[in-house]
Amino acid sequence: MDGIYYKEWSAVLDRAMEFKRYGHSGVPVLALPARGGRFYDWENNGMPEAVASLLHAGKVQLFCADSIDGESLLAGNSTPRRRAEMQEKYFLYLTTELAPHILALTADEPKTEADEKAAKAASTPVLWCAGVDTGAYQAINCRLRRPELFAGAIGLSGLYDMSRFMGSEADDLILRNSPLNALAEKGIYNAAALSKAEENSLLLCAGQGAYEDDARADTKALQAALEAAVLPCHVELWGNDVSHDWYWWGKELGMFAQRIFG
Repeated sequence: MDGIYYKEWSAVLDRAMEFKRYGHSGVPVLALPARGGRFYDWENNGMPEAVASLLHAGKVQLFCADSIDGESLLAGNSTPRRRAEMQEKYFLYLTTELAPHILALTADEPKTEADEKAAKAASTPVLWCAGVDTGAYQAINCRLRRPELFAGAIGLSGLYDMSRFMGSEADDLILRNSPLNALAEKGIYNAAALSKAEENSLLLCAGQGAYEDDARADTKALQAALEAAVLPCHVELWGNDVSHDWYWWGKELGMFAQRIFG
C-alpha cells in the first residue's frame, strides 16, 4: 500500500527521524514497531492492508514511527540509567515532536461527523496510538503519561515489564517509564483524566500460542495493575493458535480498529 514518506530532524534526539503516513483523512493513529523495529515494518508486514477499508473510507490513518530501541531498551552494554535516559528522550520525541506534527498535518482535513463528535471540546484529544511487542509498551506509555494528548491506545502482544530491559533499580526515569511499577505510585499519572475514559480507550490483547508467554503474562499483569488503580481497560486473550507474529497482529488490529473507528 502506498504511503507518504517523511524524514525530519528531531531536536530532542539530535538526528533525522523517519515516519510514513497511510490514509488521507480520519482519526490519526501513531503506530509503533516491534522491538528493534523500523517505520517500514508495519508496511512490510501488511498492517495497513489490515485496515485498508477504513483507510480508503477516510475513517482512520496510520503514522508509522521509527524506533531507537538499539540505544534504549536493547542497549545491553549501557547502564540502566542510560537506557532509561534514551527511552525518556524517545518518549519526548513521540509526544512533543512527532505527535504535534501529526496533529498539524491533519488539522485542516475535512472532518466527518465522528471526528467532530470526538473533538467536541477543544481539550478532547483525537490522536490514538497503537503498537506491537515493545511498540505496545510505547503506545501504552504514551497514553498513560499523556492522556490529554492521546485519546486511547491499542497494545498487541505487549511487553510491559520494563525490568527485563532497564533493570529494577530505584531510579526516577526507570519508574516513570515502567507502567507496571508507576501505576502503584501516586502522582505519576493523571488518574483523574484516565479514570474518565471508557474501557475501549485502552485495549490490550495477547495470544496464547507460540512465543506469547511473556506477552500474555505482561498483559495480565498490566490488567491487574490498571484494575488496582481503578483505571478502565479492555483485555482480550486470544486462542492457543495465536502466536507472537505479524499475521495475528494484523487480525487483531483489523478487528479493534473496526470496532473503534468503523
